[in-house]
Amino acid sequence: MQPDVTTDNSRSIADAFVAARRDGIALPDYPGDVPATLADAYRVQDHALSLASGTVAGWKVGRINPPIDGIDRLSGPIFADQVIDAQNGDIVAMPIFAEGFGAAEAEFLLRIGTAPDPAKTAYTIDEARALIDAVHVGIEIASSPFPGINALGATVTISDFGNNNGLVVGAEAEGWREGDLNDWRVTLSVNGEQIGDATTATMLDGPFGAARFLFEHMAARGIALTAGQWISTGAVTGVHPVAVGDRVDTSFDGRFAVACTIKAR
Repeated sequence: MQPDVTTDNSRSIADAFVAARRDGIALPDYPGDVPATLADAYRVQDHALSLASGTVAGWKVGRINPPIDGIDRLSGPIFADQVIDAQNGDIVAMPIFAEGFGAAEAEFLLRIGTAPDPAKTAYTIDEARALIDAVHVGIEIASSPFPGINALGATVTISDFGNNNGLVVGAEAEGWREGDLNDWRVTLSVNGEQIGDATTATMLDGPFGAARFLFEHMAARGIALTAGQWISTGAVTGVHPVAVGDRVDTSFDGRFAVACTIKAR
């Protein structure tokens, strides 16, 4: 029997990323053959999840642009020890891999109130929204030991936990049930300079569309979602590179602010 080269490649990539994240070291080169398909990339992610010791507290959703085989979003796990509560307005320090890739993203964070039925494989926006019990404002920290993670495409991003390295949970977005989050202006500044300004109207079908994608995607992967897990729904103003020592400030609808500083992993 011939060896399964694809599986061996997936495992070696997963081994390298999990070890690098655990030890806080950089990977100057991608540790294997770049996954050729989304399925190959998620195979790496699945191997990495089996090796990681942390509890998954949520999932990030990012955009694939241009889409691959008609799929325009991707996902990756968010671990509990990297979810930081800043609802009281604290300015927290968030880690990046200083010799790798680091970025900050202003995002709406949805909390799952009712676990989706793992046997249900298709959702409407309204069905997905009905499973959400809270919406918060926040910042996703995107960081990887591999500095070229965003340059090599979606399959590489997926293969290293979707490029997630933390979540800052800000205040609850009061009014989200009655209003339309797509109307909320979101800004992001780094070191006092505003570099991002947008609304979720530019983000496919918005934050609840990200939830719909995740529910369908995880059902297809056979991964159960649970009540209390977070969904980081995508970068509203873009993916903004940051470096150690930077300060990131975000504003949502002119009413809610979330900030953090950046430190070395």
